[in-house]
Amino acid sequence: MEFINSEKYTATVTIGLQKGYTKDLWPKSEVIVNLQEDQNQLIQDKSIYLSAAVSECEIVLSGQVDSSLKIEFINYPKFPLDEKVFKESVSFLSKRLMKELNQNRIVIVFHNEIVMLEDNPEIDPRILVK
Repeated sequence: MEFINSEKYTATVTIGLQKGYTKDLWPKSEVIVNLQEDQNQLIQDKSIYLSAAVSECEIVLSGQVDSSLKIEFINYPKFPLDEKVFKESVSFLSKRLMKELNQNRIVIVFHNEIVMLEDNPEIDPRILVK
């Protein structure tokens, strides 16, 4: 048995399942299909393999309870990347999913910073804003 190490780079992308601020939800299976298509594009265009762990969660803020998915990425030792390429690749996948799933914003928690991508400044009306 061989131990293979890589630099520790991680990212967690949290993306809502609501289509905009409607009551319509994306099924998890459809999000995964979109993610796989985007992963395949990274593989074909740049030979970058970025695996993901997908789990369900809820984002809660005031009156908002938003069914969401957490998509977790690591610098997988079988296909190691440098930090810049890792972050660019996670950001690429996140931007694609954001557009494909009609999201106003998403958050990426990297190992050393938090990034919010925002396409629309509109706030969910269920959140109390004063």
